[in-house]
Amino acid sequence: MNTETPAAPGDGTAPQLALQIVYLKDCSFEAPQGPRVAENWNPQINLDLNTTVTALGDDLREVLLTVTVSAKQDDKTMFLVEVKQAGAFVMRNLSDEEMKRALSSVCPGVLFPYARAAVSGLVTQGGFPQFLLPPVNFEALYARSVADGQNATKN
Repeated sequence: MNTETPAAPGDGTAPQLALQIVYLKDCSFEAPQGPRVAENWNPQINLDLNTTVTALGDDLREVLLTVTVSAKQDDKTMFLVEVKQAGAFVMRNLSDEEMKRALSSVCPGVLFPYARAAVSGLVTQGGFPQFLLPPVNFEALYARSVADGQNATKN
């Protein structure tokens, strides 16, 4: 007979993931050609996402989501934006798998709307038409990276 009771949220052993603060760590905007937007404004957009993690303490992690967007038209770079959106997250009593998922999917998913707004603001302030990044499914990206890792170990 199992006499153990499940961990209650306040007893110190329950898994915990809590956002402490969101902040813009760094950003840059370049428009080498200036805001000369042609009537047929239809740039080729390239989006690059990167996540890094830094331990700030035993249970505190800084997750840094770097979003880089470049727009080219007729082989000329119209603008290049890089936003480094960060957040500090308390993470306690997470299994290794839960920790990987939180750092690769949950935390970037929390930070992305902030980065998206920063990119949009910089592009607009740079004199270009309103620009909104499409939503990103970090859970699907994480699942694919896990599957790719499993396939790599099989080969």
